[in-house]
Amino acid sequence: MAQPPKKNKESPAEPFKRVLGLASRAIAGEKEMQVSFAPGKPELDGNHMQLPEPSRIPSAKEIAVIRGWADSLSLTAARHDKKLHNRLAPSAGPARSVFEAAERARVESIGAMRMPGMATNLTAKLEDQYAHGRYADVSERQDAPIEDALALLVRERLTGLKAPETAKGLVDVWRDFIEEKAGPAFERLDKVADDQAAFGRMMRDMLKALELTEERSEGESEEGDSDEEQQPDAGEAESQDSSDGSEQQDQESDEQRSESEDGETAEASEDGDTDDFDADAEGDEMAETREPWRPNTSVLDDPERFGYKVFSKANDEEIDADDLSTPDELERLRSFLDKELRNLSGAVSRLANKLQRKLMAQQNRSWEFDLEEGMLDVARLPRIIMDPMHALSFKREHDTNFKDTVVTLLLDNSGSMRGRPIMVAACCADILARTLERCGVKVEILGFTTRAWKGGQSREAWLAAGKPAGPGRLNDLRHIIYKTADAPWRRSKRSLALMMREGLLKENIDGEALAWAHQRLLGRPEQRRILMMISDGAPVDDSTLSVNSGCYLERHLRQVIEEIETKSPVQLLAIGIGHDVTRYYRRAVTITDPTELAGAMTDKLVELFDEQVEIAPAGRASGGRRRGRG
Repeated sequence: MAQPPKKNKESPAEPFKRVLGLASRAIAGEKEMQVSFAPGKPELDGNHMQLPEPSRIPSAKEIAVIRGWADSLSLTAARHDKKLHNRLAPSAGPARSVFEAAERARVESIGAMRMPGMATNLTAKLEDQYAHGRYADVSERQDAPIEDALALLVRERLTGLKAPETAKGLVDVWRDFIEEKAGPAFERLDKVADDQAAFGRMMRDMLKALELTEERSEGESEEGDSDEEQQPDAGEAESQDSSDGSEQQDQESDEQRSESEDGETAEASEDGDTDDFDADAEGDEMAETREPWRPNTSVLDDPERFGYKVFSKANDEEIDADDLSTPDELERLRSFLDKELRNLSGAVSRLANKLQRKLMAQQNRSWEFDLEEGMLDVARLPRIIMDPMHALSFKREHDTNFKDTVVTLLLDNSGSMRGRPIMVAACCADILARTLERCGVKVEILGFTTRAWKGGQSREAWLAAGKPAGPGRLNDLRHIIYKTADAPWRRSKRSLALMMREGLLKENIDGEALAWAHQRLLGRPEQRRILMMISDGAPVDDSTLSVNSGCYLERHLRQVIEEIETKSPVQLLAIGIGHDVTRYYRRAVTITDPTELAGAMTDKLVELFDEQVEIAPAGRASGGRRRGRG
């Protein structure tokens, strides 16, 4: 007797995905909405919604987070008018980031106020977004994105829900400033939450009060303002637009310009970060691979969840430079480095002195004179002798706003740096360490390479295991500590000469080296932390790239850079020697000759410290933190 064919068993997550798709279409009010699940950022594009791919057996927390994303995107489809948004929003820059973050908070608050279950899901999504905890105890505005803080405050105003504990510091550091500057408009937000046009106009008033923008929104005119006053909602606005053909053409033109400038709409960046990282990916290989998404993860903490694997860490090495050589060899190498320093001392020393003058000038205290109270100004006492009726003059000393700072120099120790590039890099690191030390700025100098060419022990272990497919990184790392931040230069100067040692420089795996240096900086107590990468090429390891995709190491490097640049308090900059690093890093410069390195290092540090002075006043932190390339 023939047996009936067996039914294929579906994944335990399939029923959840089907139900979530139906619920999303119902909330959005779009029967034609297509809901898919894939690795990558959740996004809404027209009638297509992409949600995170759940695990085969998702946990309760993961389910809540994915539901939160589904509710957020569905509410956006139902309650957000893209055309109206593009007309009201500032054209670009920090002001647009804040405007879009507030609009997302408005849309999500509408659902949270009407449905308790949706409020729970959206809260789970928000808690996951800030699960990294970097904003829990933040105390400086330049370390706290104002767009995130304002979005959380808008959510609190509209729903009464407090920010997650992991983002409490982020809100607290901005609350008083926002309420003081934009209090009247902020108090009225709950009265216009259901009206996107009125909410947008009120947000523009808040942006001006916060000194984030003075411009009118794109496509806006005085007549447009008067029209909007008579139009209580987006539906009526569209009806009015359709009755006037010329005005409709203008608005369509405005919309096209806005979309071409921004590259993506507000719905496609639900994570709250204004980020053009994906646009920098090059080639078909980079486009084919997308970053897997999982709740509560960071590529710095768990790179494997983001598609980067390591076959074996058993032979990786983090080592002090002194342990890689004998004292006699280090003394010989230091003598050689000193000889090279004498040849470069003139030009490099002038640049170092420029940096020193800049830093010392910022640390000098200043005085305010002719005050009615404070410390008696004895230099002006002769006035009293000449005119007894003249009032006494007092003075007050201003405290410096120069922050306690640490700088990490991360040097590429790959084979392509051999010869003049590594010699110049060693000289510049040596002089820069001495200069910054005199200014009270601590310096850590690190290097990265591999222990062997073409794989080493990791490749041997892979071969012995039968060459399993997709092994990931297939070489043994060597991370070298030339100088710790707390060690004085005089104690570490011999170690710096190890860079000149023949046979030390091999291959380079930049992503893991950058994550390592960043982790060391996060453990430092200084208020301000700067990480400078100096490299002469893209990450290359023949053993790894021979058994993985050609962009395997480069993709991981991009992921690490994005995480640091968008979510870390560490300020990252890069200098490329004969290699265009501006396509990886937002703040970067490329030089064509190694002799230009000293000038580039000095100029970028001077630029950073100049920027610190500019963003010190309240309300300027977001603009300073997001500056473009150097």
